[in-house]
Amino acid sequence: MRKIAIYGKGGIGKSTTTQNTVAGLAELGKKVMVVGCDPKADSTRLLLGGLAQKTVLDTLREEGEDVELDDIMKTGFGNTSCTESGGPEPGVGCAGRGIITSINMLEQLGAYDDDKELDYAFYDVLGDVVCGGFAMPIRDGKAQEIYIVVSGEMMAMYAANNICKGIVKYADAGGVRLGGLICNSRKVDNERAMIEELAKRLGTQMIHFVPRDNMVQKAEIHRKTVIDYEPSHTQADEYRSLASKIDANEMFVVPNPLEIEELESLLIDFGIAN
Repeated sequence: MRKIAIYGKGGIGKSTTTQNTVAGLAELGKKVMVVGCDPKADSTRLLLGGLAQKTVLDTLREEGEDVELDDIMKTGFGNTSCTESGGPEPGVGCAGRGIITSINMLEQLGAYDDDKELDYAFYDVLGDVVCGGFAMPIRDGKAQEIYIVVSGEMMAMYAANNICKGIVKYADAGGVRLGGLICNSRKVDNERAMIEELAKRLGTQMIHFVPRDNMVQKAEIHRKTVIDYEPSHTQADEYRSLASKIDANEMFVVPNPLEIEELESLLIDFGIAN
């Protein structure tokens, strides 16, 4: 089983990219589990057709420790297994601890056992936070591969670089490696070339460039992935391509994060900061 965590700046489209990619893997016949690690609990809604899912933390608060796997996991598109960690009550506690509690609970309940025959476990992680509970997939070896969703926007690139610093910190202890950058296009000038250059300097690859298309938003309004909502659309093929590239990927590295001056120079060279 390959364990993959998706990181990136808040609002960059991690959850949408993750769910559409998982739909592509499911089409390939892969058995996938998605663990939402965002207190908003929106990491599985497109796979579940918008079905409101009770989170692990909500279930524990309401039912105590006597929880079954079926209480916190639902079956979604393509026979995917979907669960949401959830978060604390507003203003109380640390959301990062919800990830720790959730993953430990899933392990105790046998979600990762061999009889589940999982090919992949995906962790959709909140924002670019790489400390505390949000770093658990990196720190504790829960994830073997990291993919960073990025765009040609300055803060998205800053976030990607910071995440790479987190990977470096835990590379030896957890064995985690960077599998590549996923460019979720914002139609920034020179975006493809810029992210390819960023990947090169980090020592990794831009594994796929996802073009911007309103079909993604249309599918989301209908609470579906693009592959589910409009399987013949060209955007569905983009996610199929991304899924296939991840499935075949063999390039896993400890990245070389850029100094801030080098990152800013890259932005200037490609005309963003002019």
